[in-house]
Amino acid sequence: MGFTPVEAPADASPLIFEEDEAATTWQPLFTHDCTFGPAIFDSVVANLIRNPNINSSWLFRADILHDGTKPPANPFSAVPVFCGFNLQQCIVRRLIPRNTMRDDPMEQTCLIYRSTSTQEDDDNKNQQTLLIYLPHVNSPDQMPYYHPKVRGVAFLHDWSSQSSGTISLSYLYFDPSDRSVEKLTRTALNLLQVVHKHGQGRVKGYQKRVHHDVVVPQAKLQNTYTRLKQKYARSLIQNWAEVTDPDKHVFEDLCIAAFLIELWDDMFSSVQTFPGFVDIGCGNGLLVYILNMEGFKGWGFDARSRKSWVNYNMKLKTENGEEDSLRELVLLPPPVSRAGLAQVSTENFDEKMIHDGRFPKGTFIISNHADELTPWTPILAAISDCPFIAIPCCSHDLTGAKFRAPVPKDKAKGVSTYGSLVVWVSQIAEDCGWEVEEEMMRIPSTRNAAIIGRRRHKQDTEVVDIQSIVDKYGGTVGYLDSVIKLVKPGSTSAGH
Repeated sequence: MGFTPVEAPADASPLIFEEDEAATTWQPLFTHDCTFGPAIFDSVVANLIRNPNINSSWLFRADILHDGTKPPANPFSAVPVFCGFNLQQCIVRRLIPRNTMRDDPMEQTCLIYRSTSTQEDDDNKNQQTLLIYLPHVNSPDQMPYYHPKVRGVAFLHDWSSQSSGTISLSYLYFDPSDRSVEKLTRTALNLLQVVHKHGQGRVKGYQKRVHHDVVVPQAKLQNTYTRLKQKYARSLIQNWAEVTDPDKHVFEDLCIAAFLIELWDDMFSSVQTFPGFVDIGCGNGLLVYILNMEGFKGWGFDARSRKSWVNYNMKLKTENGEEDSLRELVLLPPPVSRAGLAQVSTENFDEKMIHDGRFPKGTFIISNHADELTPWTPILAAISDCPFIAIPCCSHDLTGAKFRAPVPKDKAKGVSTYGSLVVWVSQIAEDCGWEVEEEMMRIPSTRNAAIIGRRRHKQDTEVVDIQSIVDKYGGTVGYLDSVIKLVKPGSTSAGH
């Protein structure tokens, strides 16, 4: 069913009435047929109340302040009583904008009513559900940008005994003349369309496949992200040294940094000293820089330096004295044979650029769009007994060659190239003894799946046969040759 709403004329009769005769009239704007019943409408409403960002990209989320069958002890205003309806649920939420420097949060009361007569009572009566949004403002001037400048929004779901129904939207205007304001009408149309789309989608059997905020709670992540964005974003964008899009990379790395900060708070809150981190294939070094600036000491390396390193490189105090936080190195994992190194001419080869992939126990390994190093991440973590996060991007096997990961047997996990890669790397991690957690990152990238290993499901006394795992997933033939090419003086390869 396409979206073809019927617009109500300006003088249309109201669809809902308050018992208080002095109350302002609720003006209907649009009505649309629907094939989803009360249960689906309830489910859609519950999701939209808790996720206002579905309706507005200006919003992060809603914090629920009250949820009960009655209003809170001190409601913002009197709860309206509607003719023919009983109040079933009262939710008070605080809408959290993405940019709190531009828009203020706003509290809003959400009221759900049921018709007093239902189909179960009388087959000749329709089942009606009414959802009311009442913003906690007293005038249009107090309304934030992300909310229409109206006193209230009403959705009426009217379901007949013939398994068909309608959904409609009405406004409670501050001023009746606002009925002619085009922006308000356009917003009403969009709001109704979202309800219609989600309801019809569930009729067709749609089930949400992407689940955010599994590892780190949404509120904690977004609050930290907002703080980092306000602290760093402007200067990072203004001083961007690369040819890539600064907005995408800055906001993406700020969000990943926020996620790691909250993840580490959960992991290391009882530890006096943060164990440090290493970012393998760190690219422009921005993520390393942000984390160091936030007091989480660590370093990163890549096969070649970037222009940005001049701005992001920091001196770290180590047991060996001061060392750079960003270093030009390539990785030669322990399972890769070193036999070929002896045959390489020293004039064309700098062995000092090779890192063996062994890190101090407990060091947190970051692998963010590290390409060739992605499948190696859980293996290196197992070898050194280090927790890790891997955010896959391009698909490579253990030899460093591009390849298409096999489609998983469980088709529910996705059959795309990227979905297959995520499942394949997760399988490597599981075989290495990791309890794998997955999180769909809230970053501006379609390559946003995070694979996290912070606990082992193997006992410490059990030995994981790393070589057999490497052999199982294709071996390492060809990897050494790729590394040698990368470390030859004058090499311009992007590498890892």
